[in-house]
Amino acid sequence: MEIVFRELALFAACGFLLIALDNLTIDLLWLRRTLRRTLRRFRGKPNNSRRMPAQLADNAVPGRHAVFIPAWDEANVIGPMLEHMARQFEGRNYRAFVGCYPNDPATIAEVKEVAERYPKICLVICRKQGPTTKADCLNALWKAMEAEEDRSRTKFRSVILHDAEDVVDPHEISLFDRMIGSHDLIQIPVIPLPDPNSAWIAGHYCDEFAEAHGKDLPMRSALGAAVPSAGVGCAIARSVLGDLAKQRGDVPFDKDSLTEDYELGLTLAQQGCKGSFVRCHAGEDNDLIAVRAHFPATLGAALRQKTRWVAGISLFGWDRLGWDVGFADFWMRLRDRCTILAALVLTAGYAAALLGLGLVIIASIFPVSFTPLPDYLAVLLSINFALLLWRLAMRAIFTARVYGWRSAITALPRIVVSNVISIMVARRALTQYLLTRRGGRPAWEKTKHVFPAAKLR
Repeated sequence: MEIVFRELALFAACGFLLIALDNLTIDLLWLRRTLRRTLRRFRGKPNNSRRMPAQLADNAVPGRHAVFIPAWDEANVIGPMLEHMARQFEGRNYRAFVGCYPNDPATIAEVKEVAERYPKICLVICRKQGPTTKADCLNALWKAMEAEEDRSRTKFRSVILHDAEDVVDPHEISLFDRMIGSHDLIQIPVIPLPDPNSAWIAGHYCDEFAEAHGKDLPMRSALGAAVPSAGVGCAIARSVLGDLAKQRGDVPFDKDSLTEDYELGLTLAQQGCKGSFVRCHAGEDNDLIAVRAHFPATLGAALRQKTRWVAGISLFGWDRLGWDVGFADFWMRLRDRCTILAALVLTAGYAAALLGLGLVIIASIFPVSFTPLPDYLAVLLSINFALLLWRLAMRAIFTARVYGWRSAITALPRIVVSNVISIMVARRALTQYLLTRRGGRPAWEKTKHVFPAAKLR
């Protein structure tokens, strides 16, 4: 038992050190960038950070935008979501295409009811029975958009991606209007909405996204690496999607991809397109322009959602996108794809902790003694403990920026929840990957969604 503990502790300690140093590098780069921006502001120099004025709509270059909303089994949220979107986007030049399936009459009925009152909303019924993949549904919306362009003899300026549960931001179209042209892909932050009935499962999404979209993705963009689309709150220039469609049989989204949004951003970057992750503010209250949504509140739903993410990014992404990129992109892809290895390290770490606790209990009950830890392992564990404190502090800081310090305090124990979910997801993702490699096909393994103004039926 003692030998097993030592081997597990050594493996976990080495793994934790590598992961922690990688995260520390990103942290220090973000701190350096933030400090430089702060000093520029104090010196009265122009700040490179994007602060969008409330009157941006008056300064924006006008264009027509297509909003794509794939919807499979979304009858409980799609109606309120479309109502809210129509009010938020009032006066904007857009057309929303909502993709439904012929074997989902409840969702179709909800979309029809809203579309009758808001002419800018267009119901698109896919030819195939649902569910297919999300990318397949998006391709059906692409075809509907092309038909609309043929009828109106006007090309859309961008395609904006949203999900059926999104709370859209009233300023996002103005922002996209301003930046599409100089950029080919624009991604704004995604902010999970807290669920008082699921402080641990839904809450851990809040912590992870606060840090990822507050630090990791902005630094990814600043380093010049490809910016992956989050699948929501993302605008892609219609022209570059058209070019991609010509390469893929007249449709831009890969129907066999589990994470078509993530792959889209990286694929466009490989073809020389320019993407950017944009954090900026607007309105009288200077609010952050972002997409807000409820994330899964139960363990089963979280596992299903994250399994698709991990399988698509860490495993299938490795096969489909490869590594033939520059240093910054190689580093970011390595970070994206080490999820399975990180879960293995976490498993070893928790197992070593439990074994170590067991050895302490045994030593306190029985007259036995154990060999002290080797000096190198004791030093390694001490370094990891210091880096763990740093990691906890960073998680708390970014959670506090979005949700306040009360949530930041609960974010610390929620890291354990995040870790346990990561371990469970890694096993499911690896199983799914192996089954698919043996001849299976990816399917839309969706989760039930909640819209803030909607009551589940």
